[in-house]
Amino acid sequence: MEKPNTYLIIVMNNLSFLKCLALAALLGSCASPAQKYAKKGDKSFKKGEYAKAVEYYQQALAKNGNAGYLNNQIAESYWQSNKVADAEPFYKAAIDAGVKADSVLFHYGYALKSKGKYEEAKNAFSQYAQNGTKPALVERAKREVANYGKVEEILRKQPVYAVQNVDSLNTSAAEYGPSLQNGELYFTSSRGASKMYAGTGTGFTDIYKLKFDGLGKNSGTVTPLDKAINDPSVHDASATISRDGKTMVFARSNDGSKKGLREVNLFVSRYKDGKWTDAEPLTEINKPDAWTSSPAFSPDGKSLYFASNREGGKGGVDLYRAQLDANGRWSKITNLGDQINTSGDELFPYVSEDGKLYFSSDGLPGLGNLDVFVATRDKDKKTTVENLGAPINSTGDDFGITFRSPLDGYFSSNREGGKGDDDIYAFSDIKSIVKNVSFVLAGTAVEKNDKGEEVVVSNAKVALTDNDGKTLAEVTTGADGKFSFPLDRSRNYNLLTEKPEYFTKRDAITTIGKQPAQEELRRDTTVTLDAKVLMDKIKVDKEIVLNNIYYDFNKADIRDDAKPELDVLVQLLKDNPNVSIELSSHTDDRGDHKFNQNLSQKRAESAVAYIVSNGVEATRITAKGYGETHPLIENAATEEDYQKNRRTEFKVTKVAKAAETPATPAPTTPPAEEKK
Repeated sequence: MEKPNTYLIIVMNNLSFLKCLALAALLGSCASPAQKYAKKGDKSFKKGEYAKAVEYYQQALAKNGNAGYLNNQIAESYWQSNKVADAEPFYKAAIDAGVKADSVLFHYGYALKSKGKYEEAKNAFSQYAQNGTKPALVERAKREVANYGKVEEILRKQPVYAVQNVDSLNTSAAEYGPSLQNGELYFTSSRGASKMYAGTGTGFTDIYKLKFDGLGKNSGTVTPLDKAINDPSVHDASATISRDGKTMVFARSNDGSKKGLREVNLFVSRYKDGKWTDAEPLTEINKPDAWTSSPAFSPDGKSLYFASNREGGKGGVDLYRAQLDANGRWSKITNLGDQINTSGDELFPYVSEDGKLYFSSDGLPGLGNLDVFVATRDKDKKTTVENLGAPINSTGDDFGITFRSPLDGYFSSNREGGKGDDDIYAFSDIKSIVKNVSFVLAGTAVEKNDKGEEVVVSNAKVALTDNDGKTLAEVTTGADGKFSFPLDRSRNYNLLTEKPEYFTKRDAITTIGKQPAQEELRRDTTVTLDAKVLMDKIKVDKEIVLNNIYYDFNKADIRDDAKPELDVLVQLLKDNPNVSIELSSHTDDRGDHKFNQNLSQKRAESAVAYIVSNGVEATRITAKGYGETHPLIENAATEEDYQKNRRTEFKVTKVAKAAETPATPAPTTPPAEEKK
């Protein structure tokens, strides 16, 4: 999987533009405005100018260009520039539009994972593992499916560190790759760049330093290293300095041209006469046509760890170690082996004073794209690799960890909530000051009376289930309509509330992301999550409007933006198996009466077909088109009035008295809005 250009870990795979051109040909032979923008996007994409390509593709999309092709190209542009989370909705739109490109599902899985949508990501990887045609990607997809079961285990880990954004250091640009030396913090940043990198639309990076005064604090001014190190026409990044302060090794990358995308090598500089010498390529380690970056000295300075995608590795990017020989040259370069390296990417090594190897990987079970891991060797030389868990790791990229002391240090992340592209975070050990946090769900079941006022619902059965539908606890509301459940931290739940003559109500509950930061707590704490469950009585022949069900002009096909609302109805019917409904479609009074009648019938039938295709028995649903005969607003005169008359509704036609059937587990979605 490709990594951010901003922190010099580019592993670029050229997309086949024969495929792109073939898809573009579908747009037709005439150069419409959409085609012109699409061609400009293709040209930028081919040159590796992904930020510019996104702009052109979005303009083409706005001109009603080929939605499948353009959404996929936008997603691929974000993917290539490592804005994986941004790619997620565009991959979905491309897939919904019928795009069958081999890698789409594979990339979509990672995009979902980067948004914390682990179940959906697992499904995407499972589909690709079954149907993909690229063996290497199929194996990685299988690995992701196998890793899925370990995600919740990682989330359940008791946090070891407290984490805070170093606000005084970070900017809206990228800051990453912290390294400590003699009271100074060295890091990489794209701030103040005089040249933009076309691949991401952000600046080229340089290496900076500043004095710091305690963890997360700094004093003095941030200053860039001089021109002996920083070249404004390329990326300079990821500096590591020997303990004696006399040798610096860092990574230098391409000039932004497509040809240069793989040109990432290690450079070395010596500190002499109070300044750094002009950097030179580290020829003993660099390999032609290979990407080499992420250098890190061992504490004794006799080993240099680095990441590379050179031939003979275990997967994409592997970790290596070089040893300093008697002549002061780096030799005996060895791959760290399959106890560390996977078929994915391993990057940003760091060796602590006690000999532990910290690194980032997207090939081991993790919460996001890159997670931080620690490898420890016991006395029998057996290596154990452990995910550091949250809050060090997130759904984003977490990398470049370094320790200031055995108990604290810094790392980089592009997680949500940061100030810029990548930010530097400080962390500190909290084992000695851990405050326990427990969670309680406190809820009330209510309904609205004829005056629209909320009144409590007593004697309702409330079940707390996991995502697989297993009932964990069950209570009945009292006269005050209240109920409560203890909850585990970092876990998702469903709440099913039911009572005879009412629709069964499903609500999602989560404690993920609700854990207060340890530094904010003074004592053991109970976090109470409030929940209000709004119940609706089942009333035969009472119309309930389904919002946001739109159709293209004079068409009856179900649009993608209508499916979420229909999915709500699907789940409602699964949760209430004793209910049968009529689903009706209405038009406004413009146009021919007979045509409107036929169109509304076809639309209703399309909606019913979609619901049945999602597992609801056809015998429980009747499609009915009313055309213009049942307007909500008589004598409509404005477009808003016409829109209200063009609607899709359902009403209960029958409530069976058969034995209750268990509700079908599914993700929670908002309830349909009852028509007033």
